[in-house]
Amino acid sequence: MITVSQLVGHVKSLLEVDPGLTNVWVEGEVSNFKQAASGHCYFTLKDSRAVMPCVMWRTDAQRLRRLPVDGEQVAIHGHVSLYEPQGKLQFYADRLDLAGLGRLYQELEALKARLAEEGLFDAARKRPLPDWPQRIGVVTSSKAAALRDILRTLAVRYPLVDVLLAAAAVQGVEAPGQIAAAIELLNAWNLGVEPLDVIIVARGGGAIEELWAFNDERVVRAIAASAVPVISGVGHETDFTLADLAADQRAPTPTGAAALAVPDLQELAGQLPELRSRLQGALTQRVDRERRQMVQTRRLLDRLSPAVQVATYRQQVDDVNRAMARTVAHMLAVQRAEVDGLRARLASLDPNAVLARGYAILHESASGAVISSVSQATPGALIQARVSDGEFTATVS
Repeated sequence: MITVSQLVGHVKSLLEVDPGLTNVWVEGEVSNFKQAASGHCYFTLKDSRAVMPCVMWRTDAQRLRRLPVDGEQVAIHGHVSLYEPQGKLQFYADRLDLAGLGRLYQELEALKARLAEEGLFDAARKRPLPDWPQRIGVVTSSKAAALRDILRTLAVRYPLVDVLLAAAAVQGVEAPGQIAAAIELLNAWNLGVEPLDVIIVARGGGAIEELWAFNDERVVRAIAASAVPVISGVGHETDFTLADLAADQRAPTPTGAAALAVPDLQELAGQLPELRSRLQGALTQRVDRERRQMVQTRRLLDRLSPAVQVATYRQQVDDVNRAMARTVAHMLAVQRAEVDGLRARLASLDPNAVLARGYAILHESASGAVISSVSQATPGALIQARVSDGEFTATVS
């Protein structure tokens, strides 16, 4: 039986004596390039199927015309060995030749341009996120730290929301298909089971090749076709994928995506006093406005009420009665004046009035005929004389 260090040392010794591994050129794409304060350079060399951790010591790095950047295709010379403290296979480069942009980045740029021409990244397609979500769908690995970060953030900020997980691999060759299928599954749930307010597509940080699934065309099209608004939270703040361009909102991290999706109850609680004051003010204004409107309406109803109309009609009847009384009084006065005139005329023609002036009316006693001519008065005839205060009998002589 041997120890771990003995085993690792033995493997390292085998690698260092293999002629095919001690003097070799390797071509690939640079990612995660970093230069430490010591001057040593650490990076990953990759192609479409594999990755290799690499290191270049400061003395070799000083000979480079410039340091490579992520995405550049390079050819490096050196040897393969084992980094014993971590038991990790590592390429020790002593020479690095720059060869331009890597093939993967070239393919990515071509895909990005094609999808942009189709309008999948247009700002006009971006939808606003709901202010008060009730149910959130999450697409990520069920075992990922990203899921724990999202759930913890949601629980702290807005525990009222329900979370529906559609688990998917977030790296590797199977990841793009699973991520796209998970987005489509959540959309089907939204249409057929219960509505979703937003979908979070998330993954924690990692090397660019580990995030490459989120540059896949299937994932981008699934996000663009989603009927539910999508927030992407992939990698760290400096990481950027095509999924970020297609999403309605991009967050720098999974935690940031959860924070974008929901309001913060603590902030809302701090706003309550001001909101309460504004609400009270608005209610007071509303009550005053409604009270004024009620007074105006009551006045209008009073003017239009049957009682007011009856009183108005009663007043009109009184006015008509007074007018008729005045007319009747006037007519009576006119007729009274006419009667008085006729009475005066009759009075002027009254025989008694004539008698009062000293005249008399003579009648034949026998026949009672009025004597109006001396021819009717025969001597010795008995006549009846009527004066103003009575009658007497006389004899004609």
